[in-house]
Amino acid sequence: MPSRAQSILPDITVKNIGGKIIVSWRNEYALPISTLNIQRSYDSLKNYSTIGSVLSPQSRENGYSDANPPYSKMYYRVFIVFEGGSYILSKPVRPVKEVPVTVVQTASGKDSIITPVERYPWQVNPLLDSSIVMPPTSSTPGIPAKPVITYPSRRIFTARDNSVVIHLPDAPTKKYTAKFFDENDRVVFELNKLTEEYLIIEKVNFVRSGWYHFEIYESGELVEKNKFFVPKDSKKQN
Repeated sequence: MPSRAQSILPDITVKNIGGKIIVSWRNEYALPISTLNIQRSYDSLKNYSTIGSVLSPQSRENGYSDANPPYSKMYYRVFIVFEGGSYILSKPVRPVKEVPVTVVQTASGKDSIITPVERYPWQVNPLLDSSIVMPPTSSTPGIPAKPVITYPSRRIFTARDNSVVIHLPDAPTKKYTAKFFDENDRVVFELNKLTEEYLIIEKVNFVRSGWYHFEIYESGELVEKNKFFVPKDSKKQN
């Protein structure tokens, strides 16, 4: 099975995930980085333009999402400036395409593609940094305590682009099932045999904005019951 590890600067990992280009890396430089710009070009050697920068170039793991690339096979590189003025350019890299592998049927009878995708700390829902942890329920000897529930969930949550993320680090070795319900407890859809560490469910699979809840089962046993919020689309200004 291929490694999911990110490249270490000055190398970068570039992937095409559902038409979005994800540029990511790990930073192991001892010298502090003051600026890190992401650049792209149709040509591997010249005509690069800067399309963005990261707010925290010192972060151990970091990256950038190019949501609307003009061409799916452009070249990407990063321009790194260290404190003191020295700089370096990474080697140009073209995206590697990630192909959706899971198709599920929603309550309306329509097929929906669920896309496996690598997620990194810089992509995770910022609400997780201030989540509320409920204390574990006491148990009698010999009976396992109920799982600790954290809101927002660390297994299923709404990402910054309003898609819903499923994060199951041990999915390849466990037998997980997830059921999704609307606010009236009607089943929206169910996902069986979850084997990917990360999956993205597009917002369109949830008919309207609002609260949804879910149940996660491992080998038929409930391990988490929680909720997430799907926000409305922001109105575009003319």
